[in-house]
Amino acid sequence: MAQLNRMFDAERPFPPGDYQVVVVGSGPGGLQLAYALERLGVKHAVLSADDGPGGMFRKWPLYQRLLSWTKPYAASGPGTRRFERSDWNSLVADEPENRSLQAQHMDKTSYFPARSEMEANLRDFAERTSIRVRYGCRWESTARVDDGSPMRFALTTSDGVYRARIALFAVGVAEPWSPNIPGIEFTHHYADVRAPEYYAGKRVFIIGKRNSGFELASGLLPWAKTLTLASPSPAKISVVTKTLVGVRARYVQPFEDNAIGGGCNIMDAAIERVSRTADGLVVALRRTADGEMVQVAADEVINATGFVCPLLDLPGLGVRTFGQNRVPAQTPWWESATVPGIGFAGTITQGAPSLGKYGVPPNSGAVQGHRYNARILARRIATSEFGIAEDHPRVDPGHFAQLLLREASESPELWHQRGYLARAFAISRDTGIRDRGVIPVTAFLDEPGGEGVALTMETDGTGAVFPVLYVRSGGSVTEHKLPDSDIADYAGIEHQKGANSALAPLGISA
Repeated sequence: MAQLNRMFDAERPFPPGDYQVVVVGSGPGGLQLAYALERLGVKHAVLSADDGPGGMFRKWPLYQRLLSWTKPYAASGPGTRRFERSDWNSLVADEPENRSLQAQHMDKTSYFPARSEMEANLRDFAERTSIRVRYGCRWESTARVDDGSPMRFALTTSDGVYRARIALFAVGVAEPWSPNIPGIEFTHHYADVRAPEYYAGKRVFIIGKRNSGFELASGLLPWAKTLTLASPSPAKISVVTKTLVGVRARYVQPFEDNAIGGGCNIMDAAIERVSRTADGLVVALRRTADGEMVQVAADEVINATGFVCPLLDLPGLGVRTFGQNRVPAQTPWWESATVPGIGFAGTITQGAPSLGKYGVPPNSGAVQGHRYNARILARRIATSEFGIAEDHPRVDPGHFAQLLLREASESPELWHQRGYLARAFAISRDTGIRDRGVIPVTAFLDEPGGEGVALTMETDGTGAVFPVLYVRSGGSVTEHKLPDSDIADYAGIEHQKGANSALAPLGISA
């Protein structure tokens, strides 16, 4: 009987009860957070309604490979930090053998993994690093605990009640959302799209001109008789904007088909209503340019109008949200801005503030960005909530400038989260230069007093990428932009001069 109980506990860990931290979700955000909490020694439980790891990658994207790429044979080699700049899909680990796992699950015919390859990568990471999750346990509601105990929250699940001091939600932006358009009931959402052969020979209308809409259009081009994509604003292509904002270059085929009159129509128009007729469906549109009404006949209408965060009753507890996606408002540390003790991981961390220079947002909506957010959040919880000591190694002043420039050239955290994450250092006469690791740059800028330096990588409207040093001295912060580099190497003479000039007020020079 004891052996059977041990086997059951291994398959169904974390029974209902009291924990320091409860994590909800087993997608990449939840897995990365669980990995970091375990390595830091924070006692936690991980709960997931799914049957296994992977989150949204267990079912999406529908037709196409991922938008995020992994180059299996990048020059720096798997397992190195620099390789992470060429690997947008692996989770990050302390052990070299557990890094860069995505490349091992790819057939090498494309550097964009298939959905099944991404799921295999996440499953492999969970198995290799012994991440325990209570699968098949659905989070149902949340309440405050007001009995004077250290526990702040009670999470009711399909398996029972979990009480926790800290509740962390890595549930994605995964709940389908449809606009309030008359006749929307005659459409079906991206989440409910059928196999492509279902649309063979049909007139297909897609509401929405963002990545999900163009993903569907790309997948249906060989099948549909005609395709129409419409939304009020023009679609922007990422290669034109020189950022990841806009329709990714992989989905340009519908644009080409539209340009040559091949049967794909891309319209800037607001959808007024969808009506059913004897011959199928009719979509009434109002053109953005002139306000004229247009009607388009269709056999199928798909609304690729996005998703919202499945937060259940958290807004009722005071968790403030914003935007169409109902993303929680967050501190720079990915904690709820309105309810202490609640935090977020994964795609939801796009709700934290950034510098927002030139309108360039962080990459927190994707794995290559939020994997670093999760590690930083775990470290903050360990130190600020549970008193686990954090190591701040001393840095030799004579090599400080070189360290900064090497980090600019190699750091995957700063490269993927430009203008959002920073390598920070505290400087004092008594303790010298201390390495604080990677933190949100806005947190550094908002800190009161004390001398310090933060290094970020930033980009501007031209697509140039360059290091920026923020130096806090004498009660104020100065910003120092270093030269960009066509080959992403920031150790040149001009960079060294710029770094030394920026550090001079602190009495530091190479």
